[in-house]
Amino acid sequence: MSTTRCFYAHSTPCPDQSDWQPLAEHLMTVRQLAAQKAACFGGEQLAAIAGLLHDIGKYTDEFQKKINGTRLSVDHSSRGAILAVKYYGKAGRLLAYGIAGHHTGLANGRDPGERCTLEERLKGQGLPALLDQWQNEIQLPAMSELGPPPIKPVRERQVFQLAFLARMLFSCLVDADFLDTEAFYQRIEPCPSRRPRQSIALSDLRAALDTHLAGFKANSPVNRIRADILIHLRRQAGHAPGLFSLTVPTGGGKTLASLAFALDHAVRHGLRRIIYVMPFTSIVEQNAAVFRKALGPLGEQAVLEHHSAFSDDRSKARQAHDKLRLAMENWDAPIIVTTAVQFFESLYADRPSRCRKLHNIASSVIILDEAQTLPLKLLRPCVTVIDELALNYRCSLVLCTATQPALQAPQFKGGLQGVRELAPNPPQLFEQLARVQVRQVGILSDTGLQQQMTSRDQVLCIVNNRRHARALYQSIADQEGARHLTTLMCARHRSQVLAEVRQRLREGLPCRLVATSLIEAGVDVDFPTVLRAEAGLDSIAQAAGRCNREGKRALEASEVLVFRTENPDWKAPDELQQFAQAAREVLRNIPGDPLVPEAITRYFQQLYWQKGEDQLGTPLLALIESKRLEGIPFEMLADKFRMIDSVQCPVIIPFDDIARDALKALEFAAGCGELARQLQPYIVQLPRQGYNALLQSGAIQPVAPDRYGEQFMQLLNPDLYHAQFGLHWENPSFMSVDSTIT
Repeated sequence: MSTTRCFYAHSTPCPDQSDWQPLAEHLMTVRQLAAQKAACFGGEQLAAIAGLLHDIGKYTDEFQKKINGTRLSVDHSSRGAILAVKYYGKAGRLLAYGIAGHHTGLANGRDPGERCTLEERLKGQGLPALLDQWQNEIQLPAMSELGPPPIKPVRERQVFQLAFLARMLFSCLVDADFLDTEAFYQRIEPCPSRRPRQSIALSDLRAALDTHLAGFKANSPVNRIRADILIHLRRQAGHAPGLFSLTVPTGGGKTLASLAFALDHAVRHGLRRIIYVMPFTSIVEQNAAVFRKALGPLGEQAVLEHHSAFSDDRSKARQAHDKLRLAMENWDAPIIVTTAVQFFESLYADRPSRCRKLHNIASSVIILDEAQTLPLKLLRPCVTVIDELALNYRCSLVLCTATQPALQAPQFKGGLQGVRELAPNPPQLFEQLARVQVRQVGILSDTGLQQQMTSRDQVLCIVNNRRHARALYQSIADQEGARHLTTLMCARHRSQVLAEVRQRLREGLPCRLVATSLIEAGVDVDFPTVLRAEAGLDSIAQAAGRCNREGKRALEASEVLVFRTENPDWKAPDELQQFAQAAREVLRNIPGDPLVPEAITRYFQQLYWQKGEDQLGTPLLALIESKRLEGIPFEMLADKFRMIDSVQCPVIIPFDDIARDALKALEFAAGCGELARQLQPYIVQLPRQGYNALLQSGAIQPVAPDRYGEQFMQLLNPDLYHAQFGLHWENPSFMSVDSTIT
């Protein structure tokens, strides 16, 4: 009597194989999970097929020997890609990218890259023979059962749309594969620290927010306007999902008002989560804290921050059990607070760790906070993604800012259409909330700027680079209330400095703060005078939001003084000089308040005209369209779509006991996901050059490198982290490390 051979997907040390995971069980579970994740955008059929085929190559003698301990290198991903194309034609080729890349990442279709191209892998050269038993255990749907792709086509971007769909399906597959593998090893070796996140209904969060907002008192002219904005916004929640703008002056209460709209809108239309996209890491933690406080006891579990991704080590292959240890974030929480870099780069990414979360963006309300900060060099690719999410993935996107970029057609060629304004009469709001006077004061020497700072008791100065900020702070450091903010401080440190600043301002004590533009986006401080180094009109408007924020001072006593620096050492980068030039053009031609919507629109139109099509990211979209389905350049796109030109490397600062305890726990933890989240507020991002200098000197070292590679790099020398300046990575005299430090 013949016996049926058993094929396995994952193994354990158990020699009799009694607790090994059968391959058919894994494929069927991944099929079900992937289909569930794709259902919200109509991709469940395609995702289910990807789930069935992704590990079909494990039905080989070679892989089964490998899983039994024989040292073999076996490609088990290509077989599924080949079968997808064989059985499903063009739809199968779309799936083949993700099936072939579910471990290593999405490859280029035809163009050479670090990975073998999909075209080469589809040739099947050198692959082990696929055994027939897969057909007895796995039943694939017929080609005739497949419907058309679940997207509304746009003629000008058809290949982009297919690439986007392929990446979304890849996300569903990768997340399903991770989760089933994780669940298998969790059953075998339970990890108490890997508790599942509690499910919280958006309706419950809305009720919690209502309770918080009930305590808001409209006890001043500014607060009455904020209350009117909130009421008006919530009345707009019934609009069908799609594209919106929210144009409210700084200090108009956009943060909680937009959250109220998002919750109302999501509950009304059955959307799944709220995603806040912030321009800078410096305000992610701040706004997440605001949301948690507003949502009461539910806030801690409901709000997930994801701003500084710990980069994975590409040099090491990830085996199945490593997926459990890595615990990459999949954004399975009701409210996500992240950065524009994390959000947009993920939507053009090629690696499983970056793409895993993408399917959870579908059917969401996405608040693009400070939308004017989208990088010009990638503006068109960003706008195209925004439009595609609204068109085919049931998202509502809100362009939320006081300085609305001119992204709508016909102001912007190929721009967004059908954008609905949520704010009540923006021009009138800007008139009602005018609280500052903007004045140009010409050129200031270093001494002149120092005098401007020391002659005032409470003043904020915003400059265009960190070196200038540090030098200016050092020149006034002996003055009472002198403070300094820089991105070389970790977020927890910056939060402490801002708390001190707010306290001194409330008590009327001297407070002289020097900062870079990190303070401009959503940081709630209220100075009587702001000095701003010459910049774009949007930056000047954001700086103005830190002056007379509550409207308690007279208009004529609240000034934003725009200056040019005399010292060539503090020269702004070329792009910032272009922004300043566009601002000067507008200021010459528009009398009166330069911060009204009409002036801002003209500013952005002038800026786009100066840049031209090629500098707005148009060539990247043209590259996609030129390749056709067979040649989608996924790896190339991920490489070219970089919102920050220089590679940034995260270093963890053991700033307080929380950070130190988490770093110690990381060495022995079975899973790192929760600890990685705890450590995010203690990261400083460094350019590669500074990172390498610290690494070579031994000033930074990896935590548990045998387990995590260089994912978690911690600072070992406390002398390199200064209470006023943050991390001294650029100063070679601080590179030695005391051998007694552990």
